[in-house]
Amino acid sequence: MEKVIKPASGYIYLFMALAGIAASIYLFTQEMAIVGGILLFLSIICIPGFFIVEPNKALVMLLFGEYKGTVKAYGFFWVNPFMTKKKISLRVRNFENKPVKVNDKIGNPVMIGTIVVWQVQDTFKATFDVEDYENFVHLQTDAAVRKMAGKYPYDDFEAENAEITLRSGVEEVNHSLELEISERLEHAGIKVIEARISHLAYSSEIASAMLQRQQATAIVAARRKIVDGAVGMVEMALHDLKMKDIIEFDDDKKAVMVSNLMVVLCSDKSASPVLNVGTLNQ
Repeated sequence: MEKVIKPASGYIYLFMALAGIAASIYLFTQEMAIVGGILLFLSIICIPGFFIVEPNKALVMLLFGEYKGTVKAYGFFWVNPFMTKKKISLRVRNFENKPVKVNDKIGNPVMIGTIVVWQVQDTFKATFDVEDYENFVHLQTDAAVRKMAGKYPYDDFEAENAEITLRSGVEEVNHSLELEISERLEHAGIKVIEARISHLAYSSEIASAMLQRQQATAIVAARRKIVDGAVGMVEMALHDLKMKDIIEFDDDKKAVMVSNLMVVLCSDKSASPVLNVGTLNQ
């Protein structure tokens, strides 16, 4: 587990090291070479212990292979010069994953691109539990996208009973993707701040066919709407004529009138009226 430590201030030890070097030079001038040499050696060997930590950066400390802790505070510090220091960034990072080909719930190949915003939360896991945590983020994101895509159909044209689809259920799908990626990256001490789909389209080999299907479905839906409206208008016209006692129709004349009105209302072109100069029976 991660252990946060705060080492000693580097300014105090820097002053001590400089004082030791000055004292050793003085001892050399006083012909006390052995003592001066020892003091100079100790002062020089302390120099590798100095280090600087920038804001939103961390240093993982190892002493002969043993984990001693992580320095997250920024500033100038000093630690045991024999400690090994591994730098790791705590800044928020993001990447846009290139669209990958995956299969949706009903097997259609689709292209999905993602944007993931993340940061290192546990430096111990990020350093020691995975080989390369940045590469781990990219690979696990691809795997999460493939699993998430298999839960939902692309749209509701073929899966009419689907409550959530990749195209329409944006919030739900993004939330599912974020949870899936978070679960996978938890092993590497990575916190997922946001994950969302940035690109969604049918794969090229079926895109043309799916576009034609969508157009046909849209045309059928529009025609159904037109027919429903036309039926209502015809019903209203017959009802008003009867209520206002304008004209009486037998069944044959009603059928002719309904037929003419449906043709006029449902046609996608303007109707050409034909004037009847005779009687209604002609």
